[in-house]
Amino acid sequence: MDDNYQTYLNRVAKLAMPENYKSLVQHIHSSPKFKSLPEGGRKAVSFAGYTIIAPPAEEDNQNIEFYQSLNSFQKQLIELTPNNLIVPVPPSSFHITLADLIWESAYHYAQEKVENFDEQLHKAIFKIFEQYQQSKIATPIEWQVLGVIVMPRAIGVSLVPKTESAYNQILNLRRAIYQSPDLTALGLEQHYHFTPHITLGYFGEVTPELERDRLCNTISQLNQQLSEFPEFKISQAELRKFDDMTRYYRQSDWSILTF
Repeated sequence: MDDNYQTYLNRVAKLAMPENYKSLVQHIHSSPKFKSLPEGGRKAVSFAGYTIIAPPAEEDNQNIEFYQSLNSFQKQLIELTPNNLIVPVPPSSFHITLADLIWESAYHYAQEKVENFDEQLHKAIFKIFEQYQQSKIATPIEWQVLGVIVMPRAIGVSLVPKTESAYNQILNLRRAIYQSPDLTALGLEQHYHFTPHITLGYFGEVTPELERDRLCNTISQLNQQLSEFPEFKISQAELRKFDDMTRYYRQSDWSILTF
């Protein structure tokens, strides 16, 4: 399902091109992952599941400068866009997803139908990581920021591995995960092409009065700053659980893959 390197580059480059923002902002919607509060603002709703990610910002000591820059960029984004349009995620939760696993209704269904589902999932990921570590040459993966990415219900920054070999290293891991008989037996399957990004916020109040052309111009101007961003390095992939879109956590005995 995932693209080869050149096809992938062409696809994500189009998503981050300022000339395409005008079309993309026409299709944004309020995210159901946050709900309105009577006193104003929005709060994350329950949305549970598992994912494979690089360590989130609050635990990532090798990308401190990068995340500091991203924190500042998020603040500018919120300041320059209409009030309540974007619900910012906590900077401590900034992360890049390497492989989605299971979430919300599918996760709750699996918990009901599969005995000891969580324990079986942990064991399956441990086995995948162990086999990958033994069979593949794994080296830290260097990334660079490509640009702002506007999704139907969220906004973030897109990243690309700097080399084809680095990209293929991630693809090999994703194939090991999504083609695992153990995970298939648990009902897990691949849903999306690999489009690595770090989410900055989710769309909140998208009103009919929203000046979409103005929003497009704002995003395009902010996008120009990203060419000066520090590089980003990944040296670990981790199994993480989430209860909503604001925190991704793990227990000390959960699986870690070292690149």
